[in-house]
Amino acid sequence: MWLVVFFGAAFLIAMTPGANNLLGMHHAIRHGALRALTGLSGRLVAMALMIAAVAAGLGPLLASSELALTIIKWAGVAYLVYLGVRILVNTWRHGPGELGPLADEDAVKSLFPLVRKEFLVCAGNPKAVLIMTAFLPQFVESARGPVALQVALLGLVYLVAELAAGTVFVLVGGIIRSVRMSVRAQRNVDRGTGLALLGVAGMLAASR
Repeated sequence: MWLVVFFGAAFLIAMTPGANNLLGMHHAIRHGALRALTGLSGRLVAMALMIAAVAAGLGPLLASSELALTIIKWAGVAYLVYLGVRILVNTWRHGPGELGPLADEDAVKSLFPLVRKEFLVCAGNPKAVLIMTAFLPQFVESARGPVALQVALLGLVYLVAELAAGTVFVLVGGIIRSVRMSVRAQRNVDRGTGLALLGVAGMLAASR
């Protein structure tokens, strides 16, 4: 029962329209849902590394270090600004006939760039670190067995919740892509995504 409760809470947190979810939706619009779903693996790898750190006892130490969180935060802000600006610049750089459904700011020819972006955005978000170090341990009780094993199990459940939430945003992006929007509409969606990522970067920069 406690795992069901944890999954429900984790899914609600994962459904927050943050940078990774917006990025996943953008990837689905530009590359298709299948490629975007593959890109989600980058986010899951970053989360898995954080879970491993918590299980090893390094997570709380990292969360208590103001310097470490500050470095992570500003690295994340810088990367989100880079992505947001790159998407916005791309919408003005291409002519009306050049911005096709498969166009992308990196002219992606493989899945690796999508995976890398998802990984870096997740790894550069101190919120993800705090979720692993503050939210997840609240569901750990010594009576249930070894703490490290519980953290690993809860972490696996959280990864499932993150995958489910990310899939929802990817499917939304896939639906938008299937509409076959006009070039102007595609530009507007890209500009909206770019501005949203800059907005998330601003909120992250202003957070304490």
